[in-house]
Amino acid sequence: MPSLVGVAVVGAVSLVGEALVEVLEERGFPLSELHLLDSGEGIGHSVPFKGRNLRTGDADRFDFTRVQLVFLVGASDMAARCRASAKAAGCRVIDLSATVAVEQQPCLVPEVNGGRVEAISDCRCFSSPLPESVALAIALAPIQQQLDLQRVTVTACLPVSSRGSAGVKELARQTSELLNARPLEPRVFGRQMAFNMLAQVEELDGAGHADQERRVAAELRQLLGLPKLQVAATFIQVPVFFGESLVVSLLGGAEADMQSLTAALDAAPGIELVEAGDYPTAVEDAVGQDVIHVGRVRQGTSDPREVNLWIVSDNVRKGAALNAVQSGELLIKDYL
Repeated sequence: MPSLVGVAVVGAVSLVGEALVEVLEERGFPLSELHLLDSGEGIGHSVPFKGRNLRTGDADRFDFTRVQLVFLVGASDMAARCRASAKAAGCRVIDLSATVAVEQQPCLVPEVNGGRVEAISDCRCFSSPLPESVALAIALAPIQQQLDLQRVTVTACLPVSSRGSAGVKELARQTSELLNARPLEPRVFGRQMAFNMLAQVEELDGAGHADQERRVAAELRQLLGLPKLQVAATFIQVPVFFGESLVVSLLGGAEADMQSLTAALDAAPGIELVEAGDYPTAVEDAVGQDVIHVGRVRQGTSDPREVNLWIVSDNVRKGAALNAVQSGELLIKDYL
């Protein structure tokens, strides 16, 4: 059994922060003490943990020398301040904020690159990647060598929970307004979200790409150890509360052996492969689950090197909270 460690969760008053605390409790994480931290209006909230209600403290006033491991969720300004304080205190940091360049902070998905952590054991901070990167990496890792992966094209359908509790409340409010024939007032998304799909999830750069679309490409290359992998990503916003859906097309260097590929997927950790003739959905299959679901695995219609598949995953639980906690478990096993 690993030694007990002091843990801080920064950004505890958020969808991901609360889910992370739940997962810590469910998995019996070896805690000596748990500190829940936030900033602004998030200070002073009550979060349940092991039959008690823990109050959130002020992240900017916390002494990080009291803990050995920090989970960093939240806004970029708070994340930057607390990351610096935690590093100065000698803590290990699992960073879910997606605010540090991929090249500057290694990504960690235990099912994919957990065995390579020892090569960078002197690193203090690790990124828990975007939920979409987590799902993609877990699905592609078992088949990347067999397929000699050359290119990945993905359309990621993001639920409104990707924008936090504000996104969830916005979809609920808009739905109520429309169903009750009241005027619609877009706030969080800027346009009608209920009963609609939006072609982008954030502001675009001069070339027409979103930061998250560029980041998922960089994270996937790093996680799979394929620096030259071509990745084309499109993120769209869909009127679903929780659970993301990914439409994925892969191109290999030779004709795909579909029997070997499906066998590899079926045997891989963290994956539930749905048999041909059926398919999983985010709401019915993925939400609340600790695995990603993969279905509709098929060869391309005109190119035998092409493989298409469908992935659904719980973006808050599996893609964010659970990946971070599993990463923490990996670190304390050998390095704390």
